[in-house]
Amino acid sequence: MTVRETFHIELLGPDDGTHAAPVQQRVSVRVSDLEVATERALRLFARARAPQRSQARAEAVRVIDGAGREVFRWSRFDEPGG
Repeated sequence: MTVRETFHIELLGPDDGTHAAPVQQRVSVRVSDLEVATERALRLFARARAPQRSQARAEAVRVIDGAGREVFRWSRFDEPGG
């Protein structure tokens, strides 16, 4: 049996100068490891940055482990040509 861990993926909106960046969307996933959660986060981020979205485009994505620690972060500045 494969051990699965819960990760929380958060899409973050534009920084408006407040202490924390606004969370546009939060998804919880149960996957086998951080690599799978990271791949899922990057796919969600790419979809949230699509030009046809009607909302404000996501600025960053982060993955939080079950203990509440941020274990991965990617922003629009990390993208090639970003």
